[in-house]
Amino acid sequence: MSVYSVFEPPARNGESVEYAERFKFVHDGFSWSAFIFGPFWMLRHRLVLAFLGWLVLIFVIVFVSRFLSVSRGSELIVILLTSLLIGFEASTLRRWTLRRRGWRDIGIVVGDELEVAERRFFDDWVVHDAHTTVTPPRPRYRSGGGGNTGEPDVIGLFPEPGVKR
Repeated sequence: MSVYSVFEPPARNGESVEYAERFKFVHDGFSWSAFIFGPFWMLRHRLVLAFLGWLVLIFVIVFVSRFLSVSRGSELIVILLTSLLIGFEASTLRRWTLRRRGWRDIGIVVGDELEVAERRFFDDWVVHDAHTTVTPPRPRYRSGGGGNTGEPDVIGLFPEPGVKR
């Protein structure tokens, strides 16, 4: 099962149906494409600041390794470890960039693949009007605080409230 962070785009004027199609689902986990094609992956996802940071980091690594007369093998290992870090932090870079651009993190959804996760997410959301008003569903669980629902306020193997031992 894959975990996806869901991001809601900033609202545009007069947008209705297309609004839901602009939601972004960011896969949480290691990204092989970011590991193998790091700078191209960053440019594809429009992560300009991350790309510039990567570029500066590579220049610093090469400059320091040449200044300290480090072997080419060691320099390559450091660059490979940097690529590995980018692969692990790819989803964090995408989430950071979306938040910086005004997108709102509205939840997390789990699914075997992206299409299943999207279906699950949109099944739980209700569009109230044709404009950009989207509200989250009511929780399916009780959130504490003894209401008169007839259900006990205790979960598990604990005794029911008010019962003497």
